[in-house]
Amino acid sequence: MSRRSDLPFGSEFSPSQIELPKVLEFAALHGGDWRAFEETVREAYFEGHKTSTYNRTKLANNTKLGMIAYGIIERDATLTSFGQELYDLRHDEDALHDRLASHILLNLRGMTLVQCIRDMVAAGEQVNLTTLREGLAARGIHYPSGGKHPSMMRLWLAKAGVFIGSRWQINEHRIEEILGIDPDDFAVLGDLTVEQRAFLKALANMGTNDPQPANAVAKLATATYGVKFPEKSLPKLVLNDLESAGYITTEKTTTGRGAKPFQVFPTGKLITDVVEPLLEQLRGQADPKLLTLLRTPLPAILEEMKGKNRYKAGLALEALVFKIMRLLDMTYVRTRLRANQTGGAEVDLIFESARLVFFRWQIQCKNTARVSLDDVAKEVGLTHFLKSNVIVIVTTGEISSEARRYANKIMADSNLAIVMLNGSDLIAVSEQPAEILRAFEREARHAMNLKKLDL
Repeated sequence: MSRRSDLPFGSEFSPSQIELPKVLEFAALHGGDWRAFEETVREAYFEGHKTSTYNRTKLANNTKLGMIAYGIIERDATLTSFGQELYDLRHDEDALHDRLASHILLNLRGMTLVQCIRDMVAAGEQVNLTTLREGLAARGIHYPSGGKHPSMMRLWLAKAGVFIGSRWQINEHRIEEILGIDPDDFAVLGDLTVEQRAFLKALANMGTNDPQPANAVAKLATATYGVKFPEKSLPKLVLNDLESAGYITTEKTTTGRGAKPFQVFPTGKLITDVVEPLLEQLRGQADPKLLTLLRTPLPAILEEMKGKNRYKAGLALEALVFKIMRLLDMTYVRTRLRANQTGGAEVDLIFESARLVFFRWQIQCKNTARVSLDDVAKEVGLTHFLKSNVIVIVTTGEISSEARRYANKIMADSNLAIVMLNGSDLIAVSEQPAEILRAFEREARHAMNLKKLDL
């Protein structure tokens, strides 16, 4: 069963193919009779297509499916409450497109799309449908292979002025006008920890401007989102950063006996109907510190890896591997072991490629001086569970001779390929990204020599 798309389907529901006011009127006229709705759409927009009646009907059906995915109509073509809002605005196209843009940005992961593009531009990466797929995947956003979901979203956002000029150029001012918040606020929310986000969502859900005991908000967040909070370090781990970001103010209760909890005051910036959907978009994304590194150029990541803080260096190594695998047009699947669970010492990532044949790549990142035989053996043992074809071991240090001999033995006796990149390779790639090809070609020739058939 294929994974459900995180972005809305939009084929044949785009401003280049249909007129939004008209299809809204079609839905108002034929709501409850989806066949009549599809027939009207087909006659209005696809009857002139030089294709079969079946295909023209399918195009009209795609328009209907797109409107369903965007939350505008129900399955029977009846307008939803949001669709009715749009229908009421149909005579004011500026207001109509602004309202749809707000819905896309807040409820259909549009701000995640915008922030991904901002990060890629900041990192000096080219933005196109191929690179964007990997950028979104790194943020936990997936859609079907070959799908044009981001393009359809961009076209509708462009109608409201969110995208201007070149294909992916963002108008930050229009986002602020449409949502009433600075786009940088979304980046700030993205940098919050899971605990901080859960606390903020719980406070927003309370729907009050009155001060609340911090421990009561934390208790609600635990019950609602399953996130646990260390009671004694709540100010340090949660409250201080939220106050610095401008979402809350705090006050220490001093009256009475014993330790008293902080009182938390929501600020005007904590707008439930905006912040809540934005926080929801961030659910399931990668470690916020990793996302910060993903918007960082390669040389700066390498400098971070040289630092003495093992946790930060480990995250930087993970970000570097993300970028390396994206250079090879691999599809990110998931992170098997989070860096914050290992103190930054090592992390495993899963990538896939379906060009010509399917391969699953299992990557281990080692922020250590030396990769041992045991490190390689552990990864070999996991290939059966993960159904991997390729193991990639990336280290900031060196590969021990014992580890290389063991890898050679495994490759000679099985169908596994084991790729090993050391610190020198990483430096070369950071200075010249195309060097990744030289490193992988070297490893591929080595594996081929080991696997020669004696015929």
